[in-house]
Amino acid sequence: MTVTNYLANLIIPQNLCIALLVVGLVLGLFRLRKTGAAVAAAGIIWVAAWSLPVTSLWLGGSLEARYPHVAAAELPTADAIVVLGGNTANGRANWFLPYDKDTAIVRVDTALDLYRAGRAPKIVLSGGALEGDVSEARGMAHVLKQQGVPDTALLLENASRTTYENATQTEEELKEHGVRQVLLVTSALHMPRAMAAFSKQGIPAIPASTPPQIVLPADGSVSPWMPHMRTLEASRSIIKEYAGLLVYWLRGWV
Repeated sequence: MTVTNYLANLIIPQNLCIALLVVGLVLGLFRLRKTGAAVAAAGIIWVAAWSLPVTSLWLGGSLEARYPHVAAAELPTADAIVVLGGNTANGRANWFLPYDKDTAIVRVDTALDLYRAGRAPKIVLSGGALEGDVSEARGMAHVLKQQGVPDTALLLENASRTTYENATQTEEELKEHGVRQVLLVTSALHMPRAMAAFSKQGIPAIPASTPPQIVLPADGSVSPWMPHMRTLEASRSIIKEYAGLLVYWLRGWV
């Protein structure tokens, strides 16, 4: 587990709430009742805040807004399209609604739109195997080939496990094939960290974000001020991005 993932898992609302409740109880047993109560209250406030859609709209929405989605035909051309592995909120098209495979946000779909729009002649797929032997890059390549993209248009980077490794190992692949400027495809939420990491490696990248996910349903079924279980579950993706930006900054990776 990377430092970023460990930190993100530690401060996931439910995890941190339980940890602080336990610490508060222990402090109470040692007669530090006021301190223990304050610590326990902090845990409850943390989980309650992240259960509110308004928190995701504010903190997650601000990240998505930095590199908003742009239609493929409106983006400039480049030497290649780089697609990063991973997903956000399990690929839900809307942060606050149940998962639907027919509307899921899939990064290769954005890459396919760019390729079909003639934005670049090559697609570089970046992502190692998180489980088993099949890398994310190979999985994405399989999907694209089923949609008619030829093998000759695909370049695979099969080893990276983090955004930092996506940038460093993709850089080697790009140099080997003489690629200079790329269209970078990832979720709008993840794009700020991805763009910073690629910029640090000196890779000229144009952001090509997937459509935003953190928007209230148009039917008014979700109130921004009412606790919402799916919002709480998906909050780890936002927390991971802020934790990642902090760790990457501390390590000099962005």
